[in-house]
Amino acid sequence: MKHEYLRTKAVTKETVPLSTEEVEKNLACVPKWSLANRTIGREFRFKDFREAMGFVNRVAGIATIQDHHPDLFISYNKVQVTLSTHKAGGLTSNDFIVAAKIDLLVKQQDSERAA
Repeated sequence: MKHEYLRTKAVTKETVPLSTEEVEKNLACVPKWSLANRTIGREFRFKDFREAMGFVNRVAGIATIQDHHPDLFISYNKVQVTLSTHKAGGLTSNDFIVAAKIDLLVKQQDSERAA
């Protein structure tokens, strides 16, 4: 599944969390993310606070476009991103779509730095 081309879907009170098998299948698409307590998360490290905040702002842009917002924890040069669909009480495909888009953002940033 290529999440980078997908858009998140509106979450309603009828939206149910993914099954364990669906979570495992989707987690394979974002292998750098970890599963914990009905959430997925990943820590990102940067050169300094300014670079970390630039990343946070780009993640905020993705979240706004997708209308699906992660929890962000910032500690100087580290950013912890946690995703879960609170309304559904667990993980939905939206969480994995946003995770994949964040991974794509990081890949693009790394390519720009290398150029």
